[in-house]
Amino acid sequence: MSTTYDFGSGPVPAHRHVNPNGELGGWVADTATVAPTARIGENAEVFGTAKVFGNARVLGDAKVSGHAMVYGNAMVSDGAEVYGYAEVSGNAEVSGNARVFGNARVYGNAKVSGNARVFGNTVLT
Repeated sequence: MSTTYDFGSGPVPAHRHVNPNGELGGWVADTATVAPTARIGENAEVFGTAKVFGNARVLGDAKVSGHAMVYGNAMVSDGAEVYGYAEVSGNAEVSGNARVFGNARVYGNAKVSGNARVFGNTVLT
């Protein structure tokens, strides 16, 4: 039996991520990739061909989509969204209602929060 979930454009094949501690996490489209070492919060979503790996965390109502990548010890939380070809890595944190998209890269110890928008070819470290 196939499971589907509607990420906003109609139902697609998807599954709930099992977090490293064994708890059931949020929804992941079957086209996306989430490493077993990553943590996906119960209400978080990863879809499109997005990739979340390493010890990355996607928590709260956060969304990672498109071709975006979140990795290392990075955290995307609250209602933040990372999409397009954006990358969040290292110890970077994206939170609140922040959006990181396009070809933007947020890495190192950078923090993006509130209603911030990081896009285009912007690089934050």
